[in-house]
Amino acid sequence: MVVGAPRRNLEGCKVPNVPRSRIHSASNLSSLKRKHPSDEDSTSSLQTNDLDDHNDKAKLTALPRQTGSMVSSHHEQDVVTRIRNLEWIEIGQYRIKPWYFSPYPVELVSADCVYICEFCLKYLKSRTCLRRHLTYAQHLCLLAKLFLDHKTLYYDTDPFLFYVLCETDSRGYHIVGYFSKEKESSEDYNVACILTLPPYQRKGYGKLLIEFSYELSKIEGKLGSPEKPLSDLGLLSYRSYWAMTLMDIFLSTKPSEPGQEPAISINEIVERTSMKRDDVIATLSYLNVLYYVKGQYLIFLSKENLELHKRAISKRLVRVDPTCLSWKPKDWSKRGRW
Repeated sequence: MVVGAPRRNLEGCKVPNVPRSRIHSASNLSSLKRKHPSDEDSTSSLQTNDLDDHNDKAKLTALPRQTGSMVSSHHEQDVVTRIRNLEWIEIGQYRIKPWYFSPYPVELVSADCVYICEFCLKYLKSRTCLRRHLTYAQHLCLLAKLFLDHKTLYYDTDPFLFYVLCETDSRGYHIVGYFSKEKESSEDYNVACILTLPPYQRKGYGKLLIEFSYELSKIEGKLGSPEKPLSDLGLLSYRSYWAMTLMDIFLSTKPSEPGQEPAISINEIVERTSMKRDDVIATLSYLNVLYYVKGQYLIFLSKENLELHKRAISKRLVRVDPTCLSWKPKDWSKRGRW
């Protein structure tokens, strides 16, 4: 897939018709010389001839008029603006030394190299920013709004990180879905928006994105929860993921001593899953497995609960392997503009 502006076919271009009276060659300049007052056809006064003399000299010495992008502003007459202001640019696989001045933002002038996206030509101060630059994120938000009713963010994408899931084949990478999260969330939300595009739904990709968001929270050492309120489809996806996660924990929990029933506390579940306590309790209530008996909460799993879980697990074809996740959280409170 090629991204960028289409190349024009220059072979078929024609020069527009130009009136011949406007085209002058060097040989025609002689016709612009003023005539001597003694010439037979000269009937003008001395004052008129002096004026003609001035105009003719101007015609002979004037430079071609600059038009279009060649028109100079008064700023460009300043010597400072003629000095090349960027040391290097990197676009695609090439690092290039510029030839002339270009009015890029002043913040970029001090950079050793300015990184330019070869697809949208956005300019950035570091290679890391290039990988995360905002134009793609803005376009992604506009696309997501087509399928998310309550989404309001389109252009102010700087406070967010975007994680895009793709399928790959011989033609390259194809977007399946994504989720975004705030760089700094006062509510400890680990997902702001999440979407699986319609052609890829019911393939387990939504739960894969949710699982990935919680794996990031575990590395951060934080409890996570999606931004509320959830859409109807989002709530179904999260309930399904939360239910499977809790059932996995219940079935893997062993009794501390032979002959005793397995036991686990809410705090242990929260610690193992990075789910918030409210989400754990809400999911247990949704599953209808939480009971209050003799001053304490007990979890009873029926055969129906176990059968539903087995069927759900059999449909879950893709999972996150935490051992393959190499990522370190960044302290965004110390970030700069670029």
